[in-house]
Amino acid sequence: MTVTVETGLWQLDPTASTVAVRHKTLWGLVTVKGTFAGVTGRGEVTADGAAAGTVTIDAASLDTGNRKRDEHLRSADFFDVANHPEITLAVRGAERGAGDAVRVDGQLTVRGISRPQQVTAKLVAADADGLTLEAEFTVVREEFGITFNQMRMMGGPTTVTATLRFTHTPA
Repeated sequence: MTVTVETGLWQLDPTASTVAVRHKTLWGLVTVKGTFAGVTGRGEVTADGAAAGTVTIDAASLDTGNRKRDEHLRSADFFDVANHPEITLAVRGAERGAGDAVRVDGQLTVRGISRPQQVTAKLVAADADGLTLEAEFTVVREEFGITFNQMRMMGGPTTVTATLRFTHTPA
C-alpha cells in the first residue's frame, strides 16, 4: 500500500480503536483475555515526515468478562489504578518500513514505570478520512512492577494487540 500521510495533527478515534491483552495463567493451561474500553490518543506528522504522539489507556477500563478478576487486576497487586490510572505509549518516532510495516519507537509506562518499547505495526487501511494501524507485541509484566504471582500460576509475557484508527485534524 503506497500512502502519503498528511502533515499535521492526527486524533485517535476511540470508537474505531481497540487495545486488548492476553496472558497465560494456571500454569499455562488457561489464557485470560481482556479489552480496555478507554483508549485515547493523538499524534503529529511534521513536514519532514517525522511522527510522534501518545496513546493513553484508562487502566481501570480493562474488562476480562469476570468482575471479581477485573477488580483484582485494578488493585495494587496488578495495575494499581488508584495510584496509576493510565497506561501510556509515548511515541518518539515512527517510520515506514518495507511494504505496510511501520516501525514505532516509544516509551511504555505502566504503574509509573517507563521502559523503551519498539513495535512493528502494520498499516491496514488508509483513505481520505484517516489511517488504521494494527500491532501485536509482548510485555514482561515484572519489568513494570507487576510481580503478583500466587502459587507461580502466571508465567511468561503478556501479549498486547491494538487496532488504532487515526483521523486527520484539519489545520
